[in-house]
Amino acid sequence: MWLRFLGKGGTEGGGCPSLFATDHDTYVVQGWKTDDPNTVEIPHLLLGFTLSDTFIGATLNDTGRGTFTLSGAPVAALEVSASTDIYPDETCIEVPLFERTFYGAASAG
Repeated sequence: MWLRFLGKGGTEGGGCPSLFATDHDTYVVQGWKTDDPNTVEIPHLLLGFTLSDTFIGATLNDTGRGTFTLSGAPVAALEVSASTDIYPDETCIEVPLFERTFYGAASAG
């Protein structure tokens, strides 16, 4: 799987929650570990790095402290290690990439 770095939600150094697009039309989300290996915690601002007219296809649960938790398929560290800087308190999950759907008339004419 190749990863395209989209943005980082924290410090300038490594080990911050990050968002990547993949060659499978999915996102890989690097976030802080939780009690569930399928769930990560990310800062709200990380969602601002999604590709144009797309969104993360996972349920976001607001923690009330400026972060969301979301769940997906765990990604093996070896698959992403070349593209990421993962600290011991972080992990990566893969979630669907959904395209924005437009409803109604595109133009009057």
